Amino acid sequence: LSYEYRTLGLGYANLGSLLMVSGIPYDSPQALATTGAITAIMTAQAYATSAELAKELGPFPGFHKNRESMLRVMRNHRRAAYNVPKSEYEGLTTFPCAINPEICPADLLQAARETWDLAIELGEKNGYRNAQTTVIAPTGTISLVMDCDTTGIEPDFALVKFKKLAGGGYFRIVNQSVPVALKRLGYTGQDIKEIVDYIVGTASLVGSPHINRESLLAKGFTEEILDKIEPELKSAFDIRYVFNPYSVGQEFCKETLGISDEKMKQFDFNLLAEIGFTEAEISAANEHICGCMTIEGAPHLHPEHLPVFDCANPCGRKGKRFIAPMGHIRMMASAQPFISGAISKTINMPNHATVEEVQDAYQQSWELMLKAIALYRDGSKLSQPLAAQTAEKLFDFEYHEEAVAPLHAEKIAERVVHRYLAKRRRLPQRRAGYTQKARVGGHKVYLRTGEFSDGTIGEIFIDMHREGAAFRSLMNCFAISVSLGLQYGVPLDEFVDAFVFTRFEPNGGVDGNDYIKMSTSVIDYIFRELAVSYLGRYDLAQVKPEDLRGDTLGRPQDEPDFDDEELVAERVVPYEDHSTDLHLFPKSEGIDVGGTSNGNGHSHGNGGVHSGGATAVAVKKEVSTDVLAKTRQIAEARLKGYEGDPCSSCGSLTLVRNGTCLKCNTCGATSGCS
Repeated sequence: LSYEYRTLGLGYANLGSLLMVSGIPYDSPQALATTGAITAIMTAQAYATSAELAKELGPFPGFHKNRESMLRVMRNHRRAAYNVPKSEYEGLTTFPCAINPEICPADLLQAARETWDLAIELGEKNGYRNAQTTVIAPTGTISLVMDCDTTGIEPDFALVKFKKLAGGGYFRIVNQSVPVALKRLGYTGQDIKEIVDYIVGTASLVGSPHINRESLLAKGFTEEILDKIEPELKSAFDIRYVFNPYSVGQEFCKETLGISDEKMKQFDFNLLAEIGFTEAEISAANEHICGCMTIEGAPHLHPEHLPVFDCANPCGRKGKRFIAPMGHIRMMASAQPFISGAISKTINMPNHATVEEVQDAYQQSWELMLKAIALYRDGSKLSQPLAAQTAEKLFDFEYHEEAVAPLHAEKIAERVVHRYLAKRRRLPQRRAGYTQKARVGGHKVYLRTGEFSDGTIGEIFIDMHREGAAFRSLMNCFAISVSLGLQYGVPLDEFVDAFVFTRFEPNGGVDGNDYIKMSTSVIDYIFRELAVSYLGRYDLAQVKPEDLRGDTLGRPQDEPDFDDEELVAERVVPYEDHSTDLHLFPKSEGIDVGGTSNGNGHSHGNGGVHSGGATAVAVKKEVSTDVLAKTRQIAEARLKGYEGDPCSSCGSLTLVRNGTCLKCNTCGATSGCS
């Protein structure tokens, strides 16, 4: 089809920033008209150029049999630019959102119409070299490289960005479009500075209410300690994270401030509160130093200018405003009449959105002639943490059953369950299959398969070498459930799509498999192996068959099936404190990479390790503390406007929703989109 129709995918990015710096609210009639005109110019010029290429190289092979249909589509594109009556469109039952000539800038409107006239004139004469020319892609990676504030047709997701520095750490900056937009709206330089300081903070103790150099010196702090803390405020999300025993010094906390070691080791230890500052004083100082991360409530800002700075989600702890779902749909509808393909964009819906509102979004999208939409309701992901909106909630992890009542939509989704009684397909008594041995993250995994008489897979067995009884039992039960599914007619493709990319430990490098060299978990490895062996899904393998040449250097590893000679000291990867390296999240307390438990609390190698009750309690406490620390990191990421999930490439908690995918603001990686 690519050769037959020669489709292209030209597009644009940073539209949300363009509207903001122009002082135009994203959800406004002027924004819709401007977007429609810009998109019309891009697509029309692309088709005009395609027609010029067709004059020299000929049209795409499928043009002649589709000539009349394609020219009809081109004429409808032009009609949308001219905002003709609905009766003049050819062959349409639903009608596009045309450019409003009364609102659209005159120069853009004239350029859009003239370019479409040229595109159709040249196309009728020469044909077109390309059947399709434009599409609005997520542009996640490209936008990061080009230093764009927004991607594709999306609005901004937050007014404050956290830029990762090459030497480590983060730098907090305001969206670069905000000062430009304020200047365009007529604010003075001093007004702009105070508004920006309100959003992003001053990053200094100077002039801070309640908590400043003078008050801290009176509490016993020294100039040297304050000079050490001052640079850290530039990257701080909350001043509580800066004022801790590790930054000011544990000896100083014990000797000068009189704080015991037991208190300092507590997970929820708050140094500022410990030395006498109230929560209200800490919050006021925090807003002055770290900013409110929203423009709502900023000094000098006129209320009528607030919509210019609306984002996809509420910004900061105090932010309430965000672009309504219909605002996203209307923006897509303004660009769709001039796009050859579809638009990748997320329609963000609040957590309290009902089924009727979702239905209405789909209905409105169809009536506005959209080709595709992607809805995302906040909190709909099972793994998404709750967004903390106050500083106290960031540190309060106690569960109170009566505190929060579940919110029920007025009408739940109607589901029609079709009961399908499948007949189980029995495997032959003597069956074929294979056994694959490999190591995943240092753990041996044996995968055995059983096949039906036609060679298709019917069962699997999973054996983890030297694993505990509980883990082995779980893996056995999982293998049985998958086997039953295969015998009752569940396609292997469904299992592969469901379980590939699952992430848990052990994971990492894979040894002993010709095609798979890396996996995110044992389950991920198993279904990659099955997909390669039974489905030919080499897209899930790191090594392709053509890479395995006959003259490849290397030989199979001649290793025994047991490791009795391994040292106990090599069996446990010790936990290290990476609380300051968020990009390493998640990380477990320790990974057993070789030991076997014989059920009596001892390992069987050289120098057996005894596991007593006191050790179990200590480990449980450390694990609990680590889980709470990770929960706080996730909650902090959510407050910054991120999704709260770690990036699969770099581990940073800087994923933002981008179209139907997720994009990492740190490394630019996406979950399947460009």
